[in-house]
Amino acid sequence: VRPGQLAVFVHEGKLADVFEPGTHVLETNNIPILSTLQGWKHGFDSPFKCEVYFINTRVVTDLKWGIPNPIMMRDSEFGPIRLRAFGTYTLRAIYPKALITELVGTDGVFQTDELETLMRGVIGSSFADVLASSEIAAFDLASNYTEIGEKLRQAVCENIDDEYGLEVPQLFLVNVS
Repeated sequence: VRPGQLAVFVHEGKLADVFEPGTHVLETNNIPILSTLQGWKHGFDSPFKCEVYFINTRVVTDLKWGIPNPIMMRDSEFGPIRLRAFGTYTLRAIYPKALITELVGTDGVFQTDELETLMRGVIGSSFADVLASSEIAAFDLASNYTEIGEKLRQAVCENIDDEYGLEVPQLFLVNVS
């Protein structure tokens, strides 16, 4: 297992173990002759199957998010207004078992871009909650991008870390219009 990776060992359809970077030796608990004899009735194609999934644990950078539909907000000066926002974020896998069971499943190759739709939805709904709870006036939003971005990152992490095995190390609010 190379640095920046974890290996998830799946034996007979069940997650058996997670291996950290380094060299690992996998040993069977059955006798090699016995498995060969049991494989005889299957044309020596052993019925004992296992899979190894390699999970990238490095931070994936320059991912983009945006609010496709405006969020309604009540402002003390303007009354009801509609806001859109966009920014960037980084993503990292932290719990490989949750990632495999909840997102990857039986997909042989699972790429970061497959997560973008999920992440846009999570960030969008979290942004609406953070904006409502912050009670920052529309004119003051630009001067609070850093604060709002950090609150948004924390809210997103609460929604995805345990359920999907992911974390967002950084999230930046680039613009609110």
